[in-house]
Amino acid sequence: MKIRCARKEELDEILRVYRAAKRYMDETGNPTQWEEGYPFPEMLCADIEAGDLYVLADDTVHAVFYFALGEDETYKQIYEGAWKNDASYAVIHRVGSDGTARGVMREIVAFCKERSSNIRIDTHENNQTMQHVLEKLGFDRCGIIYLPNGDPRIAYQLCVE
Repeated sequence: MKIRCARKEELDEILRVYRAAKRYMDETGNPTQWEEGYPFPEMLCADIEAGDLYVLADDTVHAVFYFALGEDETYKQIYEGAWKNDASYAVIHRVGSDGTARGVMREIVAFCKERSSNIRIDTHENNQTMQHVLEKLGFDRCGIIYLPNGDPRIAYQLCVE
């Protein structure tokens, strides 16, 4: 499998992956991280056009994620903790897997580490799977950030030395 930029003609496959990810979250005690239909097709199309949406694929798309270099508005303020540094960083968002491939997050993080030595990501307090994987992959829990709608998220950071 290979990580590459997503293509607009793959939108149906990408949405299939996100539906599978949402089902998994619902089944594992995390039904409120993503509202029904999230991430929305128009958002995904904008991410594809910007070159910030990636897929892990062979003949089929198995995982999707957003990756971008630069500041994220939601990470400007952190509560109940602190970021590890104030250096420039990259962000990972909207990780979704169809559940058919193993080691998806390991592959995604390796890809991102080749492009940035300072990575931030967040997840819902009920997303035990993501919390476990992030900590296993070397991310440090830094505190709490709040989304524009006020929902809290656990913030993580990985600094590659």
